[in-house]
Amino acid sequence: MNQKSEWVDSIDPGIINWLLQGDVSIQYQTYRDLLYENRKDLQQRIESEGWGKQFLQNRNKNGHWGLRFYQPKWISTHYTLLDLKNLAINPGCSAITETINMVLKETKAADGGILPIGEMKKSDMCINGMVLNYSSYFGADEEDLISIVDNILSQQLPDGGFNCMLNRSGAVHSSLHTTLSVLEGICEYKYNNYTYRLNELLKAKSESEEFILQHRLYKSDKTGQIIDKRFLNLTYPCRWRYDILRALDYFQYAKVPYDSRMQDAIDVILKKRKKDGTWNAQAHHPGAVHFHMEIAGMPSRWNTLRVLRALKHFCVKI
Repeated sequence: MNQKSEWVDSIDPGIINWLLQGDVSIQYQTYRDLLYENRKDLQQRIESEGWGKQFLQNRNKNGHWGLRFYQPKWISTHYTLLDLKNLAINPGCSAITETINMVLKETKAADGGILPIGEMKKSDMCINGMVLNYSSYFGADEEDLISIVDNILSQQLPDGGFNCMLNRSGAVHSSLHTTLSVLEGICEYKYNNYTYRLNELLKAKSESEEFILQHRLYKSDKTGQIIDKRFLNLTYPCRWRYDILRALDYFQYAKVPYDSRMQDAIDVILKKRKKDGTWNAQAHHPGAVHFHMEIAGMPSRWNTLRVLRALKHFCVKI
């Protein structure tokens, strides 16, 4: 028995059972990420049950959600596609692939990235990272991703990360928000066997991971002070916002080994554990939603699952 198997065996079976009583997407990811079973039968059901079904039912006849690609924010096409990807819904879902093909052909800015809304004619690097993330997961044509990859690689800052303000008003220091969105996109691009400029993307990935680690996931690299207390909130869905659990969940998904600079963030998360072994949903980002998957202030299957799979990857005892 390996160390990670032993770690799973140490978890209260009641917590696992509680997770397996949740939405079918939580069930699928619990089996996949904690119990070493890739239950494809559960993944196939995400389209027709629970949260996945609810998201898909809100799709308009024109292929969009909300009013258009990025409006209103949380019920727009963009964020709904990100939510669906994070459910681990079947990547071959025809309605979703149809919408992504439309988005990649209709929303390109002159710089090759993705144009959100308004008068701004330059793409947004956070959005580029998120689009690369879900488009790669849902199997977009590589040709449609080339200009996005080119744009991302043109925007890396000397400190190793990214900042969505660089191509707008300028920036000299990377943003944790933007850097993590780009990292998630690069990781998904790699996992789905795209090859265009892959080595350059992997170099940028390594440098961006180091940027986050230099900040111990949430602290100033100069003073050691907390950059933003909101980084410590366990909020889901994360949207474009950075937080320490989203970062740790990325590191486990990307198979980055434990680094002692992660420990401060891990300690913060361990202190948030409830007596019953769960983690609460601490807040929701304000704005219109299709529906709330969970209630703020109550035990969260999303947060509990995400914490446990990160702690499992790093073999952190609880």
